[in-house]
Amino acid sequence: MHELAVIDDPLFMEHRAEAAHPERPERLAAARQALERATLPVRPRVLAARDASDEELTRVHGEDYVVELGRTAGSSGYWDEDTYFSAASAAAARRAAGAAALLGDELVSGRARFGAALVRPPGHHARPDTAMGFCLFNNVAVAAATARAQGVSRVMIVDFDVHHGNGTQEMFYDDPSVLYVSLHQYPFYPGTGAASDRGRGEGLGYTVNVPLSAGAHDGVYEAAFERIVEPIAAQYAPGLLLLSAGFDAHARDPLAQMNLTEQAYAMMVSRLVAAVGTVPVGLVLEGGYDLEGLASSLQRSVEGLYGALQPVEHATVGPRHEAELARAAAAAGQHWKLG
Repeated sequence: MHELAVIDDPLFMEHRAEAAHPERPERLAAARQALERATLPVRPRVLAARDASDEELTRVHGEDYVVELGRTAGSSGYWDEDTYFSAASAAAARRAAGAAALLGDELVSGRARFGAALVRPPGHHARPDTAMGFCLFNNVAVAAATARAQGVSRVMIVDFDVHHGNGTQEMFYDDPSVLYVSLHQYPFYPGTGAASDRGRGEGLGYTVNVPLSAGAHDGVYEAAFERIVEPIAAQYAPGLLLLSAGFDAHARDPLAQMNLTEQAYAMMVSRLVAAVGTVPVGLVLEGGYDLEGLASSLQRSVEGLYGALQPVEHATVGPRHEAELARAAAAAGQHWKLG
């Protein structure tokens, strides 16, 4: 049975705001509980994270920003109104990016078929030259760029966090060797991720956005996977699949207005695993701010790696979401064969 590598580190708990904040250490405790609760055919192999090297970070971030973030060590404050740093945040961010890179190492080398990086701070909003949206370094982007440097010709990132991963999109917007697919609430923070955002230059068609308005339920996401995400994954045939695994589209989450259940996450992960065949798959933790919603959704996601498909509620996709799916399919259909 395929091995599951889990990357974790005590340092991730040291990233903490001085006042109450949604991105808090308890999130990681909930993620660890999810792994303990998961019914899996194998015992996970837990690895301590390593720090990302400057070379790994500067494949996606500017050198000046890497230095600037490093200078915050030992101090505290805010990059913007949402994004804090504390005394240990610079070290935790470098270690989180290194954890994602290590996850990629395990998958690309064949030492594991599946993996999960339980990291804090999250990463997909971090832009090349600045922190943003609770994120300091872009962990999944570091993992993708590291895999490319190791010879993987095509990396696919599927981002099902409720917020659009603007930083990840920006980093690979003109790069056909990294296909970025995002399903997210729209219009919503950070305001990016329209269906018309499809990439640029040689990367045109290799950014696929599925923006959905508030209230989307399991059936809407299942339709998006059937009609858009799975056909594109099969055609792209990546050598590595990375998931920006945010769980804030769960109905319990306080920061968004989607209506997913934990079964939706098992559905998405298991369908992606089936779509890419024997390709290694890794989850990199992003958002999710209701602790029980996070734990149950991550548990089902990890179980979904092994095909534990939970039946989802087959509620009718209403006309508003049908129109949104049609717009996303029309945009992606300019570059991919759908339906």
